[in-house]
Amino acid sequence: MRNEEPKSEPPARAPGSVIVVGGGLAGLAAAVGLAGRGFKVTVLESRNRLGGRAGSFRDPQSDQLVDACQHVSMGCCTNFAHLLRTVGAERFLSPQPKLYFVTPDRRVSVFKSDPWPAPFHLGRALMGAHYLTPLDKLRVAYGLGRMLLERPDADPPLLPWLKAHFQNERTINRFWAIVLTSALNETVDRVGLKYARKVFRDGFVRHRDAFTVHVPSVPLGRLYGDELRGWLAAHGVEVRENAGVKRLTCTPSTSGTVISGAALRDGSTLTADWYVLAVPFDRVADLLPGELAGEPYFGGANGLTPSPITSVHLWLDRPTMKLPHAVLVDCLGQWVFDRGEVAPGEFYLQVVVSAARDLKGLGREEVQRRIYEELGRLFPPVAQAKLLRAKVVTEHTATFSAVPGVDRWRPPQASPVWNLAVAGDWTDTGWPATMEGAVRSGYLAAEAILARAGQPAKLVQPELS
Repeated sequence: MRNEEPKSEPPARAPGSVIVVGGGLAGLAAAVGLAGRGFKVTVLESRNRLGGRAGSFRDPQSDQLVDACQHVSMGCCTNFAHLLRTVGAERFLSPQPKLYFVTPDRRVSVFKSDPWPAPFHLGRALMGAHYLTPLDKLRVAYGLGRMLLERPDADPPLLPWLKAHFQNERTINRFWAIVLTSALNETVDRVGLKYARKVFRDGFVRHRDAFTVHVPSVPLGRLYGDELRGWLAAHGVEVRENAGVKRLTCTPSTSGTVISGAALRDGSTLTADWYVLAVPFDRVADLLPGELAGEPYFGGANGLTPSPITSVHLWLDRPTMKLPHAVLVDCLGQWVFDRGEVAPGEFYLQVVVSAARDLKGLGREEVQRRIYEELGRLFPPVAQAKLLRAKVVTEHTATFSAVPGVDRWRPPQASPVWNLAVAGDWTDTGWPATMEGAVRSGYLAAEAILARAGQPAKLVQPELS
């Protein structure tokens, strides 16, 4: 989607006030980018917590912070890492240099990097995957090679492309789907080639450290805790939770329509010089003034479709796993994370099911039963332990679906409204819907405002190379 500039450009102004609507990663990144350059920033978050979809809720039974869904980063996520370094929270990411792949027969393959230059650093790991035959591995290597030769903007449907390049049902299910369903939160029959290629190129092939998974060692709510809030306060950022915005208001000007205020649900209105709309794509239309609702720039969000994620949280009376995590092959669950002892005598496991459409209609108790029994077969100590309690959480609009050609619906962050930038992992970031994509969007939105304010700056961090 092409950027639509305002009819005329007002003269550049000195740093002023900014209202950021949304306290998720995109909004927080925009706030950090602008506050460090002299802007007076106010973040408005409708919920009583920060982090948006990558956040935590407080479990009423235990009063513990529980992540709605386990989020992880990778070494290739340079902007997410930069944000945490900036606010002093990088120590809460725990690198996992080994990935453990487990099949229903309980066999385990360890995926780790060798001290060889990319792209050869993961060759031995692929060759050691017990769940692929030698011929499967040759098919995968051929498919990866051909994928990397494709144009970066080529985006045909992935599944026919895989079949045309000699991938069979086993390699599709046990390699391509294992990686891509988790990375893109979508099944291989729905996604396009572009972001599949990006996952493998940036995450596995381009740099030796790119594939290293970084798991938060604290709940996501703590990740956005004292360090972040302290940094924001030190830079004059006001964070207002339980401050839901009902609608943005606008007025005509010599440069076209401009945003004039943010009307809150409590009846009050806040004003600023600049605005960042950092909300999920399905909320954009609700917050726009009527004068802007029909603008083609904003209409792209209507073309995006959501994909759900389900997380199953289990608290057991004893430790049950000897691995920090497991990638599950040929299973209902896709990842299981062992979060250790979170309270005296309580050991916490979380299982993630991405692109969880098939679970719709089963009911929470049935989903819980299937996941718990599956874990018991994979890890016998789970079946021997006492299940203290469980919770099933589904985020129905967790991410946008990376269908072929999805970028035609993703707008740039600089909107045609002079004093409005738009952020969110669904905007045009060059990345799929990830924490990295959200932070990139926030930095890009801040760059757009800085440029229009006459203070151009580069905030987006370079990718690993």
